[in-house]
Amino acid sequence: MLSPERLALPDYEYLAQRHVLTYMEDAVCQLLENREDISQYGIARFFTEYFNSVCQGTHILFREFNFVQATPHNRVSFLRAFWRCFRTVGKNGDLLTMKEYHCIVLMDDAMDCLMSFSDFLFAFQIQFYYSEFLDSVAAIYEDLLSGKNPNTVIVPTSSSGQHRQRPALGEAGMLEGVEASLFYQCLENLCERHKFSCPPPALVKEALSNVQRLTFYGFLMALSKHHGINQALGALPDKGDLMHDPAMDEELERLVVRSKLHRTSRQHRAKEPGAFGFQRREKQEALERVSPASVPTPYHYRWEPRE
Repeated sequence: MLSPERLALPDYEYLAQRHVLTYMEDAVCQLLENREDISQYGIARFFTEYFNSVCQGTHILFREFNFVQATPHNRVSFLRAFWRCFRTVGKNGDLLTMKEYHCIVLMDDAMDCLMSFSDFLFAFQIQFYYSEFLDSVAAIYEDLLSGKNPNTVIVPTSSSGQHRQRPALGEAGMLEGVEASLFYQCLENLCERHKFSCPPPALVKEALSNVQRLTFYGFLMALSKHHGINQALGALPDKGDLMHDPAMDEELERLVVRSKLHRTSRQHRAKEPGAFGFQRREKQEALERVSPASVPTPYHYRWEPRE
């Protein structure tokens, strides 16, 4: 059943919002690259499996970074997969530094601060999903910090803010930050321009409502700790449920049991007379009793590429 939101949008706007063309282009590229294998089971089946994987969020596995960050849905799928893979890191409540998290993902802010895995994950979620938006926010913050009047601050476009160096914690002026109300005033137009790649403006305003001044780092933390923003993004569960994933736990438990059974079976066979030890020793002694002339020369196989 189509949602009221879908029915209210023109077709072309809905397709653009859902990035349908991006997935069609990617599907066709994969079809052409693997046409010999795909021809064995049919193009229709290929497209069915491709778009099923898009719906399930598994289409980003083992893909290049440009594809992973190409659409909001891809980013959500990656964050969900990242959480499911690494959530056990924080099961014991250990506090790690950013340098220790560096082996998982590069994140330069607050390198020496102790952080739980849940706090790290929510902070990473904000910086990954809203990357372009935050680069533009960093430009606005620097202008305000340098003393520019809010009316003269240039709101960056979605392209001009990309890859801009974000404020570092040790720079002058970081402790006092900027006035929160003026900062939000400058963000309103930015949220309108970014549309599908920024937090809901009402939630941003709510996150900043309890502070008079804030730093750029404080802004990031306010977003990452806001329950409504996490729900609106839709990639991760609530903080209280972050370490629980019954389906994945069940699958991991099955794998552990299977591994233990396999190991026990091998150990049991190793202790059986003749299975590995006695039988091998008897074969070795039999070979030693055979004269060298009667032992066939081993054939040295060398792999050759097929024509």
